[in-house]
Amino acid sequence: MPLGVAVVGTGKMGADHVRRIDTAISGARVVAVADIEVERARKLAADLDGCTAHADAAAALAAPGVDAVLIASPGPAHEEALLRALALGLPVLCEKPLTPDAASAYRIVEAERRLGRRRIQVGFMRRFDAEYQQLKAALDAGGLGRPLMLHQRHRNTATPGHFTERMMITDSAAHEMDVTRWLTGHEIAAVQVVKPAPLPTSMNGVPDPQLVILETTGGAVADVELYRNAGFGDQVQCEAVCEHGTARIGDGHAMVVQAAGRWGGAIPQDYLTRFRAAYDREVQAWVDATLAGRVVGPSSWDGYAAAAACEAGVTAQATGVRTVVELADDEPF
Repeated sequence: MPLGVAVVGTGKMGADHVRRIDTAISGARVVAVADIEVERARKLAADLDGCTAHADAAAALAAPGVDAVLIASPGPAHEEALLRALALGLPVLCEKPLTPDAASAYRIVEAERRLGRRRIQVGFMRRFDAEYQQLKAALDAGGLGRPLMLHQRHRNTATPGHFTERMMITDSAAHEMDVTRWLTGHEIAAVQVVKPAPLPTSMNGVPDPQLVILETTGGAVADVELYRNAGFGDQVQCEAVCEHGTARIGDGHAMVVQAAGRWGGAIPQDYLTRFRAAYDREVQAWVDATLAGRVVGPSSWDGYAAAAACEAGVTAQATGVRTVVELADDEPF
């Protein structure tokens, strides 16, 4: 029998996951959807056989046929849904952030610890991107030596009107926080944020771009260029500078056209386009592992560590001061 999935949150990300489970991956089907905008949930459910629509996560998780839950609602709603899923023993794929702050994220870590086993995979989908996996394999192989620096770029075409300055860290740099930890194998020790003179076109007065500097416990340094309103497309790049060489991903050279004295190619205009294959692999891995009684991918601790680093980043962003990341005790699993 396919895995019966409840999808909580049916906005842009949630709706794309519903489409993905219905048409792009195998072994699962959507049996319930939930959204506070219940009409939006009903419209999605209407196109899925046997899918029910609900106004809240609790009702969706209790719906008939639910074996697992995918949480794609806004971050502030995650803790309640996660705790309910853990109480019901349901496996979870939770979009980042695990929760919006370190204290609530650690409560999730503790709740899962009390179960004595992992139930949560956090949606840091870059770990499932083919290029990032290739870079990780190259670093793990050891031929390049120890990573000394990571140069990362996170550029987007434009941001929505509700986007705030702290979201530069919590919704954008969060990905690089996790990537830095994953590629280096060390925690983030401190964060700095540097801002150039703001552009007159900055959205809602949010200083853009910004440069985030991460120090790791292993001595590596990572810089992250955040440019949320670059205008030309969605571009994510990473270069590892190591003891014996460098490795770079994200140049996006799929097809290059040369004509009329010019050369060039297309740049994705949306993160769902840039990382579509990574999202597919992420959800397929979650489904396969769940059916096999396992949990793979980023853990609740990874979600907590990213939240703690983001919390330090928001402080550094507001004060201009290098801010130390405060972590609790060791990873539980």
